[in-house]
Amino acid sequence: MKDLTNTAISRQNILNNKFAVAEIQKVVGIKGVLFENELKFLKRQIADYFEVTERTIDNCLEKHEKELSKNGYEVLKSKRLIDFKLVWQYNFGNETDFVTKTTILGIFNFRAFLNIAMLLSDSNKARELRSLILDIVIDTINTRTGGSTKYINQRDEDYVVNMLRGEDYRKEFTDALRDCVDMGSFKYLIYTNDQEIGFSEN
Repeated sequence: MKDLTNTAISRQNILNNKFAVAEIQKVVGIKGVLFENELKFLKRQIADYFEVTERTIDNCLEKHEKELSKNGYEVLKSKRLIDFKLVWQYNFGNETDFVTKTTILGIFNFRAFLNIAMLLSDSNKARELRSLILDIVIDTINTRTGGSTKYINQRDEDYVVNMLRGEDYRKEFTDALRDCVDMGSFKYLIYTNDQEIGFSEN
């Protein structure tokens, strides 16, 4: 299997799969705080989880800032930082000095945390998480499409990428049905293999 650390397109395809990300979040044990309806993590927490230094995370941010920002890394300041500090204090108390001293603060959501896992090449924990990510992505897509979960080449990056492309094409097709075909929800049964009627017409 090719390495996700070297393939930005594969990383993004996986991170765009909200069903797989939700399943991964159920099994990954990292404690964050709920802020603006989303789990958030500090750089220190990310570094501790992957058993690397905070400087290693800084290096990732320097090299891949655009990608990580796209996937949920952000820098808080002003009122949002004050609000976050209050949430952090409520959950953890004054465990870190950032609560009083910091005027800007970088935080990660779960997608950005997974993104870091796909970028760290020298962390055993990141390597283990990448393996778990691929297993869950494969299982999630196969389950949603009714396919078999056992293929000899399923851990190959090309196999995963092609599966993700299939998901993208399926979404484009159902979006086109929603926007262009005036037949109500019944049209999904006619034009797809999907037995679900729960598509939104809004």
